Amino acid sequence: MSIFKAYDIRGTYPDQIDAKTAWAIGAAMVQFLSARRLVVGRDMRTMAPEIQDAVIDGMLSMGCDVVDIGLASTPMVYYGIGKIPCDGGLAVTASHNPKQYIGFKLCKKEARPMSADTGIKDIEALVRKGGFQAAAKKGKRDFVDVKKDWIAHIAGFAKGIAPMTVCVDYANGMGANESPQIFGKIPGLKIVPLYEQLDGTFPNHEANPLKESNLDDLRASVKKHKAALGLSFDGDADRCAFIDEEGRTVHADLITVILARGMLQRHPGKGIIYDLRSSKVVPEEIVKMGGRPVRERVGHSFMKETMRKTDCIGGGELSGHFYFAENFFTDCGVLAAVLVLNQLSAEKKTLKQAADALRKYHPTGEINFKVADKDALMKQVEAKFGKEPGAKVDFLDGVTVTCPTWWVNVRPSNTEPFLRMCLEADTKALMEQKKAELIAVLGHPADH
Repeated sequence: MSIFKAYDIRGTYPDQIDAKTAWAIGAAMVQFLSARRLVVGRDMRTMAPEIQDAVIDGMLSMGCDVVDIGLASTPMVYYGIGKIPCDGGLAVTASHNPKQYIGFKLCKKEARPMSADTGIKDIEALVRKGGFQAAAKKGKRDFVDVKKDWIAHIAGFAKGIAPMTVCVDYANGMGANESPQIFGKIPGLKIVPLYEQLDGTFPNHEANPLKESNLDDLRASVKKHKAALGLSFDGDADRCAFIDEEGRTVHADLITVILARGMLQRHPGKGIIYDLRSSKVVPEEIVKMGGRPVRERVGHSFMKETMRKTDCIGGGELSGHFYFAENFFTDCGVLAAVLVLNQLSAEKKTLKQAADALRKYHPTGEINFKVADKDALMKQVEAKFGKEPGAKVDFLDGVTVTCPTWWVNVRPSNTEPFLRMCLEADTKALMEQKKAELIAVLGHPADH
């Protein structure tokens, strides 16, 4: 598969991405954006310094100046691109992927993400073509520390957080670079850290909080310390997963509703964005709060673009990305954590109490199927279930069939060779029945 994905560039090192490839990506980005100044930061992966130097050299060779902000979470890179006058920039990171991966998350100015549709495919074409002409005058590389400003910016969102103990699993990833200092600025907040040493080999577990087994150590810590809740960041800290005081995962669509309460109190009537895999409790609750629910396809670049177009104050994706117009329309794990703590403190509720009130329906969660012909199977889902009484079918992302008492979305993964299915029903029995019917069409779920 190509390293040029739907919303980032990603591959294994050094067979798919090496210094030479990184150099070409840097040069192509300058050419595509006609950039004169770009911001670059990197994660803690073992090869990240080499790949960062190479991508910056590619940019400099084309006459573009580079602001190097060094070791930085992806949200901190977005902040740098948003704050520093520039034409865009990138984070050198492979997010939650295993240790052999490296990659890039790219932005235009104002931290607007580049997707396959808005630049990544163009950069791919330029890289394949090659033959970059070096500029007569090489660009200049400046080293700028934005960490102090970033920490103050995020800590500034903390309002009236009650004294409590919170366990935080950094997974040896970039959350540990900045979040401890952010949490340290919140009076009365006691943090019990797990795996806070930056280590690109991920010696304890994968930095992917969507995989439930990766949350086991956090669950144990929450119970041991009788903590109010647990937080788990992914490798580049743009995502955050939440565990309640009993160790139960609170899925991101329910967190989106909790966040929306605070957002809509600060900005009444604004839009709240959510991805089409989210529980139907999300749009229902947004309407109750006087907000506008805005449904979008999966992927951070799509979510951010639509947020700007439809006047959304924020929102979230089932994958644990939470978005904030107040933070350059970007996703940020630690900001989501701070705002959830704000909201729980204001409502004087535990995370379990807040989440249980929203658990009205019965979801399967996302189930993966490894299939040869994705399109044919999506057509079968449409043909079989689209004829049910009251069914509505749409194709915003894969195929979604919405019936009065249940719905299903089946979509091709943008990053892996899978069809992904999310289904939800009004009763557990109906959910199990429809899940079995879908599995009969899609085949045996893949181990993932």
